Amino acid sequence: MPKPTAAANAEPRSHDERRKPAPRLFVVMATAAPVAVVIRRGPASWAQLTLWNTEQDVFTEGAWFRGRISGEKCDLSPDGKLFVYAAYKGSRFRTSYTESWTAVSRPPWLHALALWPIGTTYGGGGRFTDNRRLILRGAGKAHVDHPARGLDIIGGVAERHRSTEELEGAQWTGRDQHNRLVFAARGCIFARMAGEDRLLANFNTQLPNTAPPPRWATQPLQADAVPRAPQRRK
Repeated sequence: MPKPTAAANAEPRSHDERRKPAPRLFVVMATAAPVAVVIRRGPASWAQLTLWNTEQDVFTEGAWFRGRISGEKCDLSPDGKLFVYAAYKGSRFRTSYTESWTAVSRPPWLHALALWPIGTTYGGGGRFTDNRRLILRGAGKAHVDHPARGLDIIGGVAERHRSTEELEGAQWTGRDQHNRLVFAARGCIFARMAGEDRLLANFNTQLPNTAPPPRWATQPLQADAVPRAPQRRK
């Protein structure tokens, strides 16, 4: 018999949920903490962040954004406390932010602690190499109102995140910090355990909410918290 696909194993959506397209989901995992961010696309032109505690499988909803967040270009710091993302919002074309930008925030919120205008859909986003050190993809000077204080920007190649494509029919598949196979299908997040698919979260019923970020998510980074690069011996 053919191996069942992820979509076949996923629990069916309700009648009301089937009337509208399921949101597309992409996940970025932290490398040194049981933390992930689920990047949602939909409905229509909306995007959303959700923080996922992969140890307890607790999901905390965060910012909604009327525009596009490119999941493959995003990254989490190893400790899961900072998030770098690539955003596109054409309505800001004639502003100092331009139509697209890269920013660093505290997940699951998008309040820019640092921001770099990009002005094109090419490039954007970045990759953390340490909790406060990251490589940016095609960014120039930081925005005057959002300087890169408390961050160490270095050169290098910022590879994009990719689905591991381990399950046919899934939008995204990957491994969590405990090497558990997890995947997104039909607007839901699942974990495959002992050959069975367990529903962890259903994103089909959520509606856009423009609530402001909590105060802790807007606190600036401390400049003295940046780790020093190792010194070479002469």
